[in-house]
Amino acid sequence: MARIEEILELERLERDIFRGIIAETTLTRTFGGQVAGQALVSAVRTVDPAYSVHSLHGYFLRPGNPMEPTVFLVDRVRDGRSFATRLVTGIQDGQAIFTMSASFHVQDEGIEHQDEMPPVPDPETLAIAQDSEDPETAWLAREWSDWDLRMVPKADINKRPGAAAQQQVWFRSREALPDDPVFHVCTLAYMSDMTLLGSSRGPHMDVAMQSASLDHAMWFLRPFRADEWLLYDQTSPSAGFGRALTQGRIFDSRGNMVAAVVQEGLTRLYRPK
Repeated sequence: MARIEEILELERLERDIFRGIIAETTLTRTFGGQVAGQALVSAVRTVDPAYSVHSLHGYFLRPGNPMEPTVFLVDRVRDGRSFATRLVTGIQDGQAIFTMSASFHVQDEGIEHQDEMPPVPDPETLAIAQDSEDPETAWLAREWSDWDLRMVPKADINKRPGAAAQQQVWFRSREALPDDPVFHVCTLAYMSDMTLLGSSRGPHMDVAMQSASLDHAMWFLRPFRADEWLLYDQTSPSAGFGRALTQGRIFDSRGNMVAAVVQEGLTRLYRPK
């Protein structure tokens, strides 16, 4: 697997046109987080550094081919005094595979509050994903070997009252990453697609299903580093009609809520060919 610095280092083809690399993978389709992360980098490169990205909303339109690079076209929708907006389209073989709107904000003073971080085991006390007996977790560790993933055992999750499905994962980059805060934001966009849809499988572990990300939204709330421990607290409040809704809150190890994620994914029953 390519290092995250390589994945997010896009080639500028024109003023508002960028191209990502082909990253080595065992996946049969381009990883959704890679497309989202590269799309966000494309948007960031067209915005004045005084503006910070605070949200993104993306749709996965077609499965990407991991053996082809993705080209990103950026539309400069708005540049206002407080906010800027960009639309990004990811293209392969002349067809759109992904669209994203990203909003940027000049930070202001205002009210402040946040949810408390849930009680959770320290990541250093948990088994590393490479040692997991679960085949899917072990595969994640091999595919993203640059990342330290620690799944919280189901027995150790302080389940929310009434929650239909819940999952918790600690993660961080194994290597130190550049100090640029924007790089860490784009890296989190990349990582946020990993494991989230899996939270919907909790009550249905014995059911064979076909899954894929359909849409993805993120809000970046506070500064953080992706090479320090981050807790991904995930729930799936509803599933039906072949789709599942999933939600995630991301906390740093000091309890600061740094991001929020919502995703809907395909979860239809497996259809043998």
